[in-house]
Amino acid sequence: QVQVAESGGGLVQPGGSLRLSCEASGFIMDDYAIGWFRQAPGKEREGVSCISARNGITTYVDSVKGRFTISRDVAWNTVYLQMTSLKPEDTAVYYCAAPIMNYYSGSACLLAEYDLWGQGTQVTVSS
Repeated sequence: QVQVAESGGGLVQPGGSLRLSCEASGFIMDDYAIGWFRQAPGKEREGVSCISARNGITTYVDSVKGRFTISRDVAWNTVYLQMTSLKPEDTAVYYCAAPIMNYYSGSACLLAEYDLWGQGTQVTVSS
């Protein structure tokens, strides 16, 4: 079965850190671009960070540059999102996604290209 599953969310104080994991099954992550997206209450889903297939080119939304890092572990078929210096505005449900049907391989977080989604993991930044 082709799927992705996120883990690692939780409640953290402002300035804290979390590492989200996206584990894939049924396909090789390195063959596809992988993206992290988030959706806060009342807001549209936005691309946070994406990594291209094979060569690992990364992109970040401006609001997380310098604080978040996306990486891929080929051996474990997992993509991570390391989040540091977290802010209350980072509070959202975070989703991992892959463009399985479209076979998109680029680094841009093009929402329309991504068709396989995880169930999401809640990140809450609050004191």
